[in-house]
Amino acid sequence: MNWFRKNFVLIMGLAVLVYTFIPIFVVILMSFNDPNSRLIYSFDGFTLHNWLNPCEEPDMCTALTTSIQVGLLATLFSTIIGTLAAFALVRHEFRGRSGANLLIFLPMAAPEIVLGSSLLALFVASGFAGQLGFGTILIAHIMFCMSFVIVTVRSRLAGMNDNLEQAAMDLYATPRQTFWRVTFPLVLPGIVGAALLSFSLSFDDFIVTNLNAGQTTTFPMYVWGAAQRGVPMQVNVVGTVMFAIAVLIVVSSELTSRRRAKALA
Repeated sequence: MNWFRKNFVLIMGLAVLVYTFIPIFVVILMSFNDPNSRLIYSFDGFTLHNWLNPCEEPDMCTALTTSIQVGLLATLFSTIIGTLAAFALVRHEFRGRSGANLLIFLPMAAPEIVLGSSLLALFVASGFAGQLGFGTILIAHIMFCMSFVIVTVRSRLAGMNDNLEQAAMDLYATPRQTFWRVTFPLVLPGIVGAALLSFSLSFDDFIVTNLNAGQTTTFPMYVWGAAQRGVPMQVNVVGTVMFAIAVLIVVSSELTSRRRAKALA
């Protein structure tokens, strides 16, 4: 009993982690499934067919490619614009700064159905009703990803100590040299984190995308449509690959941080 009390927090933490990862374990297991019927989601046999033929469903791969393209472009543009906006909000004083800080949270706090319908109304009012597709999806994704980038990078900037920048300028570094050799490396982890978050949000989004997609189909939209007639097991392969990539990124970042810490020690 004493041992249980001493390790209660650890046990509860492990239990929460196991509970959280159960759906992911199911996805990994189902990626090797050989189902008797696509209408019944149960594990009926082991097979590598799903991994060896990931594009057996051509529509799925087309939708996946579209989601990756939109995610990468939305990540690129939202990260650039959001990072510049974060620097402006943290490092500069201007009229309306407090109001801008408040408005940043509105896309994050508003329900997705409100954001999606508002963007749809904007596109229709602007004359893009018949041109909904890849472009409107990209604009919508940049719109809601940008807020997350600004908040993430701004938090990183707000927590930085400017002593290193001042020391660099005291050593006759130009403002450009100070930024690229001191400020940017310190902010880079926040920028990378914001970019990864943006890609995840863009790749995973369904509600905003569904309202502004027109005839274009992304991967979440394909999964939603396929669920009505039987989800192909290759969907689980995509989910497993995305999870593995996320784990590799996190592990690589942690190993890099430890190596830097050892080098500084």
